[in-house]
Amino acid sequence: MLSLTLTTLALSLSILALCTSYWCEGTHKVVKPLCLSPVKMKNCGQNNSEPYTTESPTQSPFNRTLSPARREELAKIRQRQLANAVHYIWETGEDKFAFRYFHTGFWESCEEQDHGEVCRSFIDLTPGDTQGVLWLSVVSEFTYIGLLGMGFLLMCLDIMCSHKEMHALKINAYAAICTVLSGLLGMVAHMMFTTVFQMTVIVGPKDWRPQSWDYGWSFALAWVSFSCCMGAAVVTLNSYTKTIIEIRRRQKLRLEEAHAAAQVPTYSEVIPGAGLYSVSGLLHCPDGMIDVAWAPNGSVVGVGNGDVPTLVLVGGCGPEGCEDCERERDEMEEAMERVDSPC
Repeated sequence: MLSLTLTTLALSLSILALCTSYWCEGTHKVVKPLCLSPVKMKNCGQNNSEPYTTESPTQSPFNRTLSPARREELAKIRQRQLANAVHYIWETGEDKFAFRYFHTGFWESCEEQDHGEVCRSFIDLTPGDTQGVLWLSVVSEFTYIGLLGMGFLLMCLDIMCSHKEMHALKINAYAAICTVLSGLLGMVAHMMFTTVFQMTVIVGPKDWRPQSWDYGWSFALAWVSFSCCMGAAVVTLNSYTKTIIEIRRRQKLRLEEAHAAAQVPTYSEVIPGAGLYSVSGLLHCPDGMIDVAWAPNGSVVGVGNGDVPTLVLVGGCGPEGCEDCERERDEMEEAMERVDSPC
């Protein structure tokens, strides 16, 4: 369940990060509209003291009937407006540049303007040499999400097939492989996008190059997703290894139990008194062959004090049908001949 939870979290965060445009954010340094241009005066901010103008004092055709005093008053007002415009530029200095916030993702780069936010395609902003790397990064991100989704489905199937141990084990192995591969692809995709963005900052369009920038929350979500993915892979591989060890241990115990149940009794268990069994001089019987048991000192076990020698039934072996019995009998005969021989 832990691996499934981590995979679900990684899948959700990766999709959210890919769909948003806050991978990198910062400010652009742009020039304010020229306040001395008659055409762009409406785009300039007004001074707090007095209105200003960029026009030279000219006589209006409608003011030809004005008195000389009125004309002089209007000329002074116009001069004050021109002086106010010069004063505005002098007291602001470097404030003729504006710093506007922007944020960028895989798909678009948005910048704040006076009338709202304007977005442009980030693919169009990247240099031609790096567009291939950007597309490769996009494909890697989609593959990363696809493998994560496949791992998520396999983990769900593993939970449903938990009562079938071998099937669940195979599914668990495939889920671990998908999760590990997705994590590696995700890491490569994130690093490629970072490289493309840095190249765009250096050699991108001049009207877009940021004054300062940093990574945004979408970038953080992407790496948290990668961490959850690798954590799920480790947990899945650990579960697979643990299951394999448990299965092998149970198989070993079953084999030991079966071997113990089918173990042939030893000679000491079959022959009382730890006697030596000899196949020389076997006696025939209807069900097989019988022989006496000999003690280590050469005496017959059970002989003495009126006891009857112990008889052992060797079933299923005829005089000519048992090769092991014949070989052992030959060895015993050769040993007896060596004992009887004076040399």
